[in-house]
Amino acid sequence: MATSNERTGVVQMSSAMAMSGTLGYFVLQSGQTPLNVVFFRCVFGALALLVYCHARGLLSRRYFTGASLLMAVAAGAALVMNWVLLFSAYRLASISLSTAVYNFQPFFLMALGALFLGERPSITKIAWAVVAFGGLLLLLQLKAAQLSWHDSHLLGLALGLGAGALYAVTAIIVKRLAHIPPHLLALVQAAVGIVMLAPMADFSALPTLPSQWGCLVVLGVVHTCLMYILLYSAIQKLATPMLAALSFIYPAVAILVDYAFFGQHLDLAQALGIALILLAVAGVTLNWRLWPAKITRMA
Repeated sequence: MATSNERTGVVQMSSAMAMSGTLGYFVLQSGQTPLNVVFFRCVFGALALLVYCHARGLLSRRYFTGASLLMAVAAGAALVMNWVLLFSAYRLASISLSTAVYNFQPFFLMALGALFLGERPSITKIAWAVVAFGGLLLLLQLKAAQLSWHDSHLLGLALGLGAGALYAVTAIIVKRLAHIPPHLLALVQAAVGIVMLAPMADFSALPTLPSQWGCLVVLGVVHTCLMYILLYSAIQKLATPMLAALSFIYPAVAILVDYAFFGQHLDLAQALGIALILLAVAGVTLNWRLWPAKITRMA
């Protein structure tokens, strides 16, 4: 029977994943370019995280050495570019399809772990990667004559994949920074985003409607500050399998939002492709087997 602490963790994780699923709605409704959206997300997110970190007494130099600060900055740069690519993908390939390919993250992590950490993936995990790749091919639905990087659908999926790869880079770096409070790390990453994107933000095309500014504030305060707080609090309370299972609320909500607010209808091939990708991600994360284990006979 679940303890009170675990039940709280389930509510926190479910809330964080549901918030993630609504991200695309606020990005598109803001009416801003991806660079502007990410810049203002970082601004409002950093302000909210600064207040939170100050209230928790986390604003201290003792958490950083020169090397760890450089690693935190590198992780922040990868995370910010991940947001830029993902938000660009929303406009080109829809929220549903972009979210599906973005969820290739575990396979990018697997590849990076093999390359840089010497972690050899099992045959089962490689098989799940093949299943996910089959789902990706169904999403592409491209004939030889249609293979063109000028096709917005293809470009959007490529950006979604790139965003997932950058998130994996962030995760690999953050693994080395386990001694830093995650909320403080999030603050550093948001600050890096402000510095990176300020020269590229288009201040001549700022929102003209209060609702658009509202979307940007929500992206910073809710989808950055509050979501980080809920997510990291849940991670401290729940076992990894439960965290993995609840993470599928994110793509489910994203697909529903895309259907409800933007009229995105998936054809059978696309729906099957998304299902295969999410099934493969579940298989890798939860260590499911694609075939029965060998039965050893007693002598």
